[in-house]
Amino acid sequence: MKETTKKLTLSAMFIALGLVLPFLTMQIPRFGNMLLPMHIPVFLCGLICGWKYGGAVGFVLPLLRSVVFGMPVFFPGACSMAFELATYGIVAGLLYGLSRWQCIRALYRAIIAAMLAGRVVWGLVQVLFLGISGAAFTWQMFAAGAFLNAVPGIVVQLILLPTVMLALHRTGFVHFHKHHAVSETAEQ
Repeated sequence: MKETTKKLTLSAMFIALGLVLPFLTMQIPRFGNMLLPMHIPVFLCGLICGWKYGGAVGFVLPLLRSVVFGMPVFFPGACSMAFELATYGIVAGLLYGLSRWQCIRALYRAIIAAMLAGRVVWGLVQVLFLGISGAAFTWQMFAAGAFLNAVPGIVVQLILLPTVMLALHRTGFVHFHKHHAVSETAEQ
């Protein structure tokens, strides 16, 4: 019960962080769109609290931010981001949690796999949503939205996420260690 309360509290903190971080880059929308500030708390939640919490925070965050602040635009923006960010939280949390060694190398594997999976899910959801609304979603739009325009944010995430996790490891908040993934997965 104590562990669940801790994870719920941390998840709420990650949602709050995801609501606030975009204000740091809001003055220059193009800059904010390139740095992907909402992605960072979702990744951290998945890595620290586990895939279930990371998935829930990832799904709720863009929808809540859209309803409360009007950005991102609810449809198709926030709706497709909900699936993308949920995928980040789920994949990062699941792969890192199942890693035989929880270390920097496992962290990078989980983050990169989650980035790729989330972008594929975003593309598929965009195709579906834009198809419903009668608009087209081309490969060029996918490449630009998922990769080309996101390069600065991807670089920031690949530097910042391991740095934060390493700092949390040094404080004792998270631990890099070898564990038996089967027993821990059964607990979740």
